[in-house]
Amino acid sequence: MKEYIQKAETLIEALPYIRRFSGKTIVVKYGGAAMAGDERMASFAEDVVLLQFVGIRPVVVHGGGPQIDRMLALLSIPSERREGLRVTSPEAMEVVEMVLGGTVNKKIVALINRFGGKAIGLTGKDGGLIQAKKHTTPGRDGLPLDLGMVGEVTGVKPDVLRGMERDGFVPVIAPIGVGPEGEAYNINGDTAAAEVAAAVAAEKFILLTDVPGVLDRKAERISTMTAAEAESAIREGLITGGMIPKVECGLTALRKGVNKVHILDGRVPHSVLLEIFTDAGIGTEITRTP
Repeated sequence: MKEYIQKAETLIEALPYIRRFSGKTIVVKYGGAAMAGDERMASFAEDVVLLQFVGIRPVVVHGGGPQIDRMLALLSIPSERREGLRVTSPEAMEVVEMVLGGTVNKKIVALINRFGGKAIGLTGKDGGLIQAKKHTTPGRDGLPLDLGMVGEVTGVKPDVLRGMERDGFVPVIAPIGVGPEGEAYNINGDTAAAEVAAAVAAEKFILLTDVPGVLDRKAERISTMTAAEAESAIREGLITGGMIPKVECGLTALRKGVNKVHILDGRVPHSVLLEIFTDAGIGTEITRTP
């Protein structure tokens, strides 16, 4: 009986959050360790379906770097780097489209549908959803560094997603942008997700990682922080390494109108539900204001 009472208490704890977020859009960047293995992918798909069933409108933007690397190796296509940055050649771009827009995207869609949801897969090329241009970054000599078909987002068409949401579908988006001449660009998944979250005025932008969230100097998780505190933590060296670009993507989304950003460990089963529907949460929440 105690076990049943605990389940009931969990549902009661979730009730105010369900009421608050019903009808709101939540964008989730899904990738990395959270996609490692069928069990984790199934857990994530179940979370998405439950969100949809309680009236929340989830939008998924996914990555797939390891899967791309495996296919490049299988096809003997070299993976080039310039000054430490990955180059996407035209040949590699074909693989990126095949893997992200095909294999990975359709697997996520199939899992969500299998658990009773309604998902539809697309890339940023569909309907001109994610418009992009060639990404340029300065090299060590100060001149632009050519990274091939790597792109940066110039615009997102939210109406493409709004139509799907009205029809009850969960958009599952591969981060491939389209250029002015119809050319495809490989977009960083976190960056694409942040721009999508901003374009649809998401209530929440969730980034799944392989760490518990932002950690303090004692390596303990920071439960909540403001955008100003996050910016200060980057300047002071508290936030380092791969967490910096994730936090910066979250800050970009906040500046463009997203209400809250959550960074959490996607390896934890049902991590999305635990973050949204419990009082304490399991990750780091970043807010625009105190």
